[in-house]
Amino acid sequence: MCSLAEKDRPIVQLLLDAGTCPRCVLRFCSVGSQLLYRHPHQDLMKDLQEFLKSSQEKEDPVCLDVADPPCKRIRLDHSREEGADDLSHNGAVPQLPSAGSGNSAMESSAGKVCNVCLGILQEFCEADFVKKVCQKVNSADYQFTSFVFSVSLPPQLSVRERAAWLGVKQQMRNLGLPLAKDDIVQLKEAYKWIIHPQLSEELGVPADGKSLFEVSVVFAHPETDEECHFLATACPDCFKPAKNKQSVFTRMAVIKALEKIKEEDFLKHFPCPPSSPKNLCDALEIQCNNGAVFVAGRYNKYSRNLPQTPWIIDGERKLESSVEELISEHLMAEFKADSFNFSSSGREDVDVRTLGNGRPFAMELVNPRRIRFTAEEMKRLQQAINDSSDKIQVRDLQLVTRSAIGRMKEGEEEKTKTYSALIWTDKAIQREDIAFLDDIKELRLEQKTPLRVLHRRPLAVRCRLIHTMSCEYLDQHHFRLRLKTQAGTYIKEFVHGDFGRTKPNIGSLLNRTADILELDVESVDVDWPPTLAD
Repeated sequence: MCSLAEKDRPIVQLLLDAGTCPRCVLRFCSVGSQLLYRHPHQDLMKDLQEFLKSSQEKEDPVCLDVADPPCKRIRLDHSREEGADDLSHNGAVPQLPSAGSGNSAMESSAGKVCNVCLGILQEFCEADFVKKVCQKVNSADYQFTSFVFSVSLPPQLSVRERAAWLGVKQQMRNLGLPLAKDDIVQLKEAYKWIIHPQLSEELGVPADGKSLFEVSVVFAHPETDEECHFLATACPDCFKPAKNKQSVFTRMAVIKALEKIKEEDFLKHFPCPPSSPKNLCDALEIQCNNGAVFVAGRYNKYSRNLPQTPWIIDGERKLESSVEELISEHLMAEFKADSFNFSSSGREDVDVRTLGNGRPFAMELVNPRRIRFTAEEMKRLQQAINDSSDKIQVRDLQLVTRSAIGRMKEGEEEKTKTYSALIWTDKAIQREDIAFLDDIKELRLEQKTPLRVLHRRPLAVRCRLIHTMSCEYLDQHHFRLRLKTQAGTYIKEFVHGDFGRTKPNIGSLLNRTADILELDVESVDVDWPPTLAD
């Protein structure tokens, strides 16, 4: 085993005797060869046995890169006599086996569950488990061209790794050699070195750290769940309850506690090296998740009895459908997503129509199974939405990126909107009574939060601009008013005044009571998403 040096022999011997698997032995010897970890478990064990045997058969002592190194066996004995760094749970530093004990080391580790990784670098690297993962992926019927693999480890693995590391650290200290914890190959990294090529071959696509398709495995080990509980007593400030966490013993909390606890306190509560468990880890969950897909377009709303989003009050649905539902029903079915998030450039009231080029909207489809659609397929999907209802129509339906949606949200406050309102007045009017409205430009309003939305919007005074107005006289009590306004202006309140909460208003300008009978949004001046050819 060319990746191991003579200085690694005591580490190999110590760990194998403690019941550590060959791959974890390589990790603690800082072996960085990915190919080596992929060798079969039994082959690695034989290689380690040969390494120990060849080292013991050398007649002359090996000169290490330290000045006049003392005899290792004597150094260990001397350390034990001095009582330095008591690392064993029973007060004894592990003694190096005598020559010829390589077989006993192999016997102690062979067939046992690793005392450090709890079997993750043993059974869960084998072809049977890889096939089980791939069967789960294939049965989920996702579209993907690459994958990223993630693994969730039991938090007690960090405790066991710390205990094993302290043993290795002491062994190296006895030999006069430095060892930094960063030198150890991390368990997740080694596992991915082994599992990535197998998954890639079985799935037929490459592993890619930037892939949006994630395959994840969650491991648990109930037998050793309580092993990190002593840390809560030693470092109580590291373990604070969180609303969305079932246990305070999260991996990050345990790692934080291990960074704070003193070595001597750790060793009082945990054996070093750790003992071998009876059972392997359980692969609790094998999950797949595709990154979100974003679809954008513009919608027209032709009904005065259709809310933008589901209208539910105190658990009771007020209207049977909504713009959001009429669109999402088709997108969810085609993309085979778990859920969605709908957003738009502003919103209209239930009794307000949206005409012209429509209102920009975007929909985030969460964990979609299907992600690839041609332009022609998107056209057919748009047509299916439009054929399903006469209340809405969709145009310019297209796939977009997450970052592009920001352009739509900018328009909510920065762009202009054009409206058409049918207005009633209590006193009779003539054409000349309303003609002056056409000449008003850049009228500044002060609008307190309307009473009708005060239950869901904070109380505030908002300054808004009416850029232009034009009137069309209908009869003595009705006229149509067209307005171009700053986005975010409350048009209904500008007409009737909202009990004086919007100043000025059409009622105050005409010196009579005014109310709005109908309102249409004629344009939302946001240049997004891009217009598509029919």
